[in-house]
Order: sequence, then structure tokens, then C-alpha cells
Amino acid sequence: MDGSPTSAPDPWRRTRFGLTAVAAVLGLGTAAYRIIGLTWIEAFYQTLITVSTVGFGEVGPTVDNTYRLVTSLIILFGVGVSVYTIGVTFDGLMEGHFRGRLERNRMERELHALRGHIIICGWGQVGQSIGRMLIGRGRMVTIIDRHAEIRQNGAYFVSGDATEEDVLRRAGIERASGLVVALDSDADNMYVIVSARALNPSLFIVTRSNGPNAGPKLLQAGADRVVNPHEIGGNRMASFLLHPNVADFIGENMTDGDLELRLGERTVRAGGRLSDQTLAESGLADSTGITVIAIRRSNGSWVHNVRGDERLCPEDTIIVLGTPGQHEALRHWTEGS
Repeated sequence: MDGSPTSAPDPWRRTRFGLTAVAAVLGLGTAAYRIIGLTWIEAFYQTLITVSTVGFGEVGPTVDNTYRLVTSLIILFGVGVSVYTIGVTFDGLMEGHFRGRLERNRMERELHALRGHIIICGWGQVGQSIGRMLIGRGRMVTIIDRHAEIRQNGAYFVSGDATEEDVLRRAGIERASGLVVALDSDADNMYVIVSARALNPSLFIVTRSNGPNAGPKLLQAGADRVVNPHEIGGNRMASFLLHPNVADFIGENMTDGDLELRLGERTVRAGGRLSDQTLAESGLADSTGITVIAIRRSNGSWVHNVRGDERLCPEDTIIVLGTPGQHEALRHWTEGS
């Protein structure tokens, strides 16, 4: 999937060429009339009325054959260039209009066909950082923002106010798997969450919190996770002071898709290879080579010091560390049950 605009010729290239040619005719015509005796003002005026074919009479003290020859040349070149410039400008306007309409129609058709994509509301610094990471991991992304000129390779874009249900529907909220709400106002974020939850009850919603006390209210409104970028940024800076290498390792493995090691997660399915078995009994490590570093139980509690005798139950989630190949082996191994 690539939501970037297709490469197309610049519709205004010919218009710029035409305007440059008109300017050249005006300049050369003015210089020619000046050489044959007109003042600069008279020379420019005579060139302008000749090119524009308004039909005014000649200016200047003498109209001889040289004067007539210059005027004839200006008519031949100037009028042709002017007509050409007007024509290509009109073509550019029409081409841009229709191409824009075709692009919007194409985008709407593709948006209507999307399933399981992630919607990002707000394309500020936070939204852009999230978008780059999701797109880099191969996820389908749709951006909602008021600015109509946004273009992001690998993403679709819906221009509008995310607090309006119609805009959320255009972005395919009913068919999306996840929603990121990263607006600057907690009130707007809450409004989007309530609307989105009503339109898609199974949607996983992550929202930005801008104030220190907004988190509980956003969770109550229907968000699954609340993130305060200022708090996380402060914690990360403190981590660099306390444990700089650990902070680098964790930060890079969470954001750099090109590294050899990567953090991931997998939910235990009822009846699957991991269900109702200990880690040692399942043979997970031997089959995939991946390392389980934590377990989140279905009730929300955590197991951090994971041992081989930890028993996994349906809806538990294992947090794993491994190479991309090991993650892929884990996916095939668990889905092959």
C-alpha cells in the first residue's frame, strides 16, 4: 500500500515558460522601440498595447518603416506568445482540478476498501513520530488532520476535523483496528474517543494526554491506553542520566526497525500451542529461538522474572525479544497449531 500521490507532470511548467516568453517579448520590444527613438515609458506602453492588441494608435513623434517593422515583429511573436500562455494556463487550471478530483475519488475508494488499518488523529510532532514508526513496520495508516496539504508516503490522508463523526467515518473508523488520538486539546481528544468508541466498540484506542490530571478521564471516556509525552520525555531524560546504555538499548529496539533485536508481543490463544502449558513444556525457545522476558496475565498483572515453569493461560500475553526472523518463526509456530 502506498498512499502517496502518483508522480505526474507539473501542470504549471508550460505556464511558467509562457510567462517568461511574454516578459522577454515585452523587454525586447521596449528595447527596440527605445532604440528607434521612443522614451522608455513610450516604448513600454507601445509594446504593451501591441502585444495586448487593444487597438490604440502608435505613440512617438515618427512612424516610419523601421517603426512599422518593429511593431509587426512584436505582433507576430507577442500575440502568439500571449495566446499560448493564456491557453496553457487554462489547461493547467483544468488539469489540476480534474487530477485533484480523480485523486480524491481514488483515495476514497481505497479508504473504503481498507480493513484493520490504524487511524492517526492529529499530524503534529507526536502524530508524525507515531506515523513514521507504524509505516516503517508495514502497518496501514490513515491520517486525519485539518491541513489539506499533508503528504506522507505509505499513508492515506483525510482532510477534516477529527471530532466530527463524518470525518471519522470517511477514514474507515468502523473497519479500523486501532486509533491514535494525538490532538493538542484534552477536550478534543476525549470527544474523539467517545465518538470512535461508539462507532467501533472493539477499536483499540491510544490517546495523548496533555495535562497531568487528564489520564483517568480519558480512560473513562473509552481509551485503552493514555500516554503523556511530557512525562515520558522526562523519564527518558532521567534514564539517560541514571542508566544511559540501558536507555539507549531499550529506546533503539523500540523505534529502530533495522536493528537485529526487536521487542514484540504475542497473545496466547485458547487451544493453541502455548495454552495451558509451561514455557518449558511448550518448547517455545527450542522451536523459535525467541526469549520471553515478561508475561502479562489476562487480569492485567505482570510476571517479570520469567521461569520455565510459568504456566500460560488463554489471553495471557508474552513479551518477547528476538531477531526479525525469530519473531516471524514465532508467528508461524503459534499460528500452525
